Amino acid sequence: METVLLYIVGILVVVVGLVVSIALHELGHFVPAKLFGVRVGQFMVGFGRTMVSWRRGGTEYGFKWIPLGGYISMAGMYPPAAGSAERYATTGFFQTLVQDARSASADTIVEGEEHRSFYRLAVWKRVIVMLGGPLMNLVIAVVLYAVVLMGFGIAQPSTTIGSVNECVLPATSERQECAPGDPLAPGAEAGLLPGDRIVAIDGAPIDEWDAVLTTVRDAAGEPLDFTLDRGGSAVSTTLTPLLTERYVIDERGQLVEGADGELLTQQVGFIGIGAAFETAQQPASEVLPAVGDNIVRVGEIILTLPQRMIDVAEAAFGPGERDPNGPISVVGVGRIAGEIASIDTLPVVERISALTGLLASLNVALFVFNLIPLLPLDGGHIAGALFEGARRRLWALFGKPDPGPVDTAKLVPITLAVVVVLGVMSALLIYADIVKPITLF
Repeated sequence: METVLLYIVGILVVVVGLVVSIALHELGHFVPAKLFGVRVGQFMVGFGRTMVSWRRGGTEYGFKWIPLGGYISMAGMYPPAAGSAERYATTGFFQTLVQDARSASADTIVEGEEHRSFYRLAVWKRVIVMLGGPLMNLVIAVVLYAVVLMGFGIAQPSTTIGSVNECVLPATSERQECAPGDPLAPGAEAGLLPGDRIVAIDGAPIDEWDAVLTTVRDAAGEPLDFTLDRGGSAVSTTLTPLLTERYVIDERGQLVEGADGELLTQQVGFIGIGAAFETAQQPASEVLPAVGDNIVRVGEIILTLPQRMIDVAEAAFGPGERDPNGPISVVGVGRIAGEIASIDTLPVVERISALTGLLASLNVALFVFNLIPLLPLDGGHIAGALFEGARRRLWALFGKPDPGPVDTAKLVPITLAVVVVLGVMSALLIYADIVKPITLF
């Protein structure tokens, strides 16, 4: 029963964190819009029917029942049509969509307050308004990463030995246990024990585990003098790394695949020991690189999203397994949060740290995703404003009159297509997260 309650608590933490992140995202749009004089009719968190709302200063604030998004309603998002309106009075489906969007935008403009329309803002002001939301998610991510790295700290390999293998097996071996005839691991043969702290190798001081790995990998067949701290006493021993097959690991600690999809291996020195992990607080200088690395990973997922969605579909409707580094829905995020919160063997502090890191990653995803230059995403509005600015400069360069605002309402059909695609992708991810979820433990 306790495990179930903790699982629910983990989900609630993510839901509340998501709602707060959405509210702050919209606040990032709301504040500059109000500062620039734009009339904001609504500030809503969620979609669907309104759960509760109140009005203050000409703006209706409230929460809706479905906490999967939010919006602020700014007056005059679309400019009026250039020229005669009759040319748009058509029964064509797409033209009807465009005209309906213009009409809805016009309805948000109060008579006598036309100057408070969003489309009338200078280009740079529109960019600031639309960037405000994603930038707020980025700020949240930086703060949460700072809490995780500088406050809780992260588990990292220390110079203390955590495990000692009895024998040496190739990386591609199907066996996981030693058998008679397997060569003894040099570490075990030399008497290394879990808990020993490596002080120096061949007289060179050791202050991080990577130095141990580098030294051993490059010294196959060469004797190495290890100086150890064993319970406060200095111990010295000599061992010779064996040349053996190990998987290639990149700078992120991930296994590297070849062009054929198979994991790459290499021949390196090996002594059969593993590091003990210790939680260590990180300096402030590590926060931004961690956020940047997360942004790159999310960007890579988005750039390869079509193929990744195909992989998700094949896994959801077939026997394949989900890619643990692939896209997931809010349902998947909630399940992972529940798993983290319900692990009895994990200290409470570490569970809180993991949930905080999950919310940080979620905000990074919101930041990157909202910058995609497609309407109705923030990046689409930013791209439209920048295109308008570039067009005006080009027209001025050739001595032509100001062409006026870009008629972004014409992009409404594309916006509808994007919404449909995003809806199908979300439905697929939710289904996959239900029938074949990604599990961390």
